Amino acid sequence: MNYNVISYLVYLPVTIVLTVWVARTLFTNGRIFLLEIFRQNAELADSVNKLLLIGFYLINVGYAVYSLQIVETLSSQQSVIETLSVKIGWIILVLGAMHFFNLFVLFRLRRKAQEPQAAA
Repeated sequence: MNYNVISYLVYLPVTIVLTVWVARTLFTNGRIFLLEIFRQNAELADSVNKLLLIGFYLINVGYAVYSLQIVETLSSQQSVIETLSVKIGWIILVLGAMHFFNLFVLFRLRRKAQEPQAAA
């Protein structure tokens, strides 16, 4: 039995599902912040939201594909579970970091948008 192939067949779907779930959650719930930042300009907020979604997918899917390779030959179910836990754990950490980075940027932009406009 080729445990490496089994690992790939588990890793890819789990990574894709996690990435899509986090991305859709950010996309759906981030819209309200973008509307406030862009002063209720829905067209601009939605456009920026879609661009952020694409960037999120590119970074996370790119990292997932980059880290796909398993160098050693896995020889047991235990080694499959241990390898998957490390790989999927890193994906979860990257997704979490991206989530907090997005929140940080949105809150900074929101605070800046709420500042009174300087007299021209």
